[in-house]
Formats: sequence, structure tokens, C-alpha cells
Amino acid sequence: MSISLQKGQKVSLSKENKGLSTVLVGLGWDEAMQKKGFFGFKQQADIDCDASAILLRNGRLSGNGDLVYFGNLSHRSGTVQHMGDNLTGAGEGDDEQILIDLAKMPPEYDKIVIVVNIYSAVQRKQHFGMIQNAFIRLVDGRNNKEMCRYNLTEDYSGMTAMIFGEIYRHNGEWKFGAIGQGTTDPSLGDLCITCTKRF
Repeated sequence: MSISLQKGQKVSLSKENKGLSTVLVGLGWDEAMQKKGFFGFKQQADIDCDASAILLRNGRLSGNGDLVYFGNLSHRSGTVQHMGDNLTGAGEGDDEQILIDLAKMPPEYDKIVIVVNIYSAVQRKQHFGMIQNAFIRLVDGRNNKEMCRYNLTEDYSGMTAMIFGEIYRHNGEWKFGAIGQGTTDPSLGDLCITCTKRF
């Protein structure tokens, strides 16, 4: 049964799922409807949210090669793969997915931070207050069974990026931490700097 996580909660992936190797990280969100005068609800222009995985060594990003996103869909080690960019967030289920092979992850990497930023947020005057039903979930690649899910429920108005969660090594096992920290970083590059300072 899937574990529903609260902000700040951590869960062991290895203990609860013996022999776990591949994890599918699914992220989803919907655009919020905004009231417009007496004519009912009018939807905002499409908001392009981009999910990324930041691979850290001792809490640090060593270089752009350790960033997996729509512009670099596969890590050079072959252990992290972005499954493609969704430009609108429309539709049910996961909007973007990242596949991670924990069993083959090179030992120098101790943490994978999962983030989402709004593409050209400042120029388009968009923020996470215009997003609803955001979530991150982890699925066991062996059987497609959802292991845990974290639904973001706070008001993130004014935030242009989000640190959803982290998958990390601890005492020989893999764990997941639900973070849900909004930031005002205007770009993915700035968000990477924030992540390395935080961790």
C-alpha cells in the first residue's frame, strides 16, 4: 500500500521494498482556474513546468553533466533518465517522469534532488500559486506499485520553483524525503545553486 507523506517526512525505500532497483519518479500538477469578472472562470495561459533531477556528490553539484532535465534527458552514467517534457500539465496522472536506477547508481552520488521550475516564469508573470494538485510519487519499477506519494497542499503564491523531494543514501539504504520548499529562483541554474546551498 502506498504511503502518504507529509512535508518533512522521510521514508526508507530499501527496507519497505526488498530488492528495489529501479524507481520511477512521477510528478504532476494542474493549472488553477482563475475567476474573470461575471463571465465565469477563465484559465490562465499555459504554464510550462519542467521537472529535473540534480545529482549531488557530498551535497554538491559537480557540473552541468549531473543535471538531468528537458535539455539533457539522460545522465552519462545511464542511471537517471528524463522521460520527456510536458509543456502544459494537461491530462490525468503524471505530467513528467524520471526513471532512476538506484542499483547501478555510481557510489560517489549520495543524493538526487527532484525539482520543478516554471519555464520563463518571470517573463510570463507566472508562479506556483497558479498551480494546484501538485504531487510527487515514487513507483517500484519491478511491478509498477506506488510506494509513496507526497501531495503539496500549501499556498506557493509568488514561488517560481519548487524542491519537491530528495532520494538519498543513508547507512547503506535508499530513503526519500518530502521537502515541498518553494523558491523564487527565476531559472533552473539559479535553482541548482539554491539546492547546493540547502544540502
